[in-house]
Amino acid sequence: MQNPSLHYKIANELDEFQQIASLNYQTFVEEIPQHKGNRKRRLVDRFHDENTYVIAKHKSEVVGMIAVRAKRPFSLDLKLENLDAYLPSDTVPCEIRLLSVKEEYRSTRVFYQLCERLVSYCLKKGYTMALISGTVRQLTLYKRIGFKPFAHLVGEAGAEFQPMYLTRKNFEQSTKAFQRLMMKKEENSTPMSFLPGPVPIHEKVDDAFKGEAFSHRNSSFLQDMEELREALCKITNANHANIAVGTGTLSNDMVAAQLKGMAGKGLILANGEFGYRLIDHANRFGLYFYKIEKEWNEAISIDEVERFLKENQDITWLWTVHCETSTGYVYDLDALLPLCRRYGVELCIDACSSVGVIPVDFKEVYFATTVSGKGLGSYPGLAVVFHRDKIIPDRSIPRYLDVGMYERNRSIPYTHSSNLVYALKEALHYVEYDDNKQLAKVVRTSLTNGGFGLLGDENYSPGVVTIALEREMCSKRFGDVCKGKGILLSYESDYLLRRNWVQVALMGNQNERKVLKAMNILNKEYQTTGKTRVVE
Repeated sequence: MQNPSLHYKIANELDEFQQIASLNYQTFVEEIPQHKGNRKRRLVDRFHDENTYVIAKHKSEVVGMIAVRAKRPFSLDLKLENLDAYLPSDTVPCEIRLLSVKEEYRSTRVFYQLCERLVSYCLKKGYTMALISGTVRQLTLYKRIGFKPFAHLVGEAGAEFQPMYLTRKNFEQSTKAFQRLMMKKEENSTPMSFLPGPVPIHEKVDDAFKGEAFSHRNSSFLQDMEELREALCKITNANHANIAVGTGTLSNDMVAAQLKGMAGKGLILANGEFGYRLIDHANRFGLYFYKIEKEWNEAISIDEVERFLKENQDITWLWTVHCETSTGYVYDLDALLPLCRRYGVELCIDACSSVGVIPVDFKEVYFATTVSGKGLGSYPGLAVVFHRDKIIPDRSIPRYLDVGMYERNRSIPYTHSSNLVYALKEALHYVEYDDNKQLAKVVRTSLTNGGFGLLGDENYSPGVVTIALEREMCSKRFGDVCKGKGILLSYESDYLLRRNWVQVALMGNQNERKVLKAMNILNKEYQTTGKTRVVE
């Protein structure tokens, strides 16, 4: 099955040709020492004007390519004396050149898909055989596709190539075996994770995390931290962002410490696990507040909140989660914020499961919190506090919780983790709200068609899909069965076990093809395992 996030085409745009030159350089200068380097880090092929490029793209990024040309002499003519002596007399050959796939897309079907489209192109042009100088590093893969070696090795030490050819018959004969190989490889790969944390990590984020650790007093780290804070403000439209080493619990404690100094009372909204945790935060800090409490997943309407504010005019702040992670319920911030402004109430938001998943606007929000994991797709370990106004240090607040200390010291008042900072900075490049929404829609449709009962509808978070299993099915047993099949669902938290719920969290670096494959497995398990077997 083709990865639906990739598409294949004949290159015809200026930007595509520029990326091809960069990919050429990465492969045939930096990886295979076939050409000398240059300052522009671009390599334009000498036959560029004669080449037709079949490319693989992820969105606007060229991730793989094959060049094909039919004009003689071929590069093999220059490397192999009397090339025609090795070929059948009735052959109409073309030459495949510059086969390159970015490292993170290797060991996938990209190479096969490029070859498939290449064969189709060659057939349309009337070519009967495609010739290639195959790097000796990839001979096994070439042979699995259907390439046949001939003649002796060509090239120089360190950059040796095997002349090979591909015919339609060889390609078709090898296709089924190649597909079986790739399916087996995928099945034996790492589990598919649908946890709300830790979330699947993009390879480039992982690389950033594994880089050299720097002192938190290093000048370059200070600059990188500043750039990260600015980037966080940009994607949330916040005025200020400060970052501490910690979790979402820490960031909410930091907000509670700030609210301690405010006059008047607060109002906390709760209809799930994390709304009730805000109540616990407030109680532990001795805050004075009212609360609107509902059963889990029961809506709290704007009208109810407004009536409460009218009846209790001593309320000066309102604190709520944005996305209730325990259910996927999303509070309407676009309605809450103007309501709070109208009544002179400061709005505070726990957005730990929504930043990076749902578009947010914190421009007028008093405080908001999030974390480096979950929706932002990085490793857990950084707590983020957004705030509207400048904040100065407050000696009545414990040092580690004092947002003013972070603001004064550019978010580095104490020891920081450069690895976590660089990973989060890289992860921000992969925030895609439209992709999140589309993937959640596909998942909800698949699970509903499979017979599962889901909480909420498309207005719930695209990052959390909650399955309410029937009473006779055991959520723990179902989750354990799925784990045994390499699918990690969220189900082991006490609050989920008590309600017989399992969750599919669509956060982090999710691959749509793999996600749909996992949903098909869930549906099949639900249908074929049977309720009696699950609860036995």
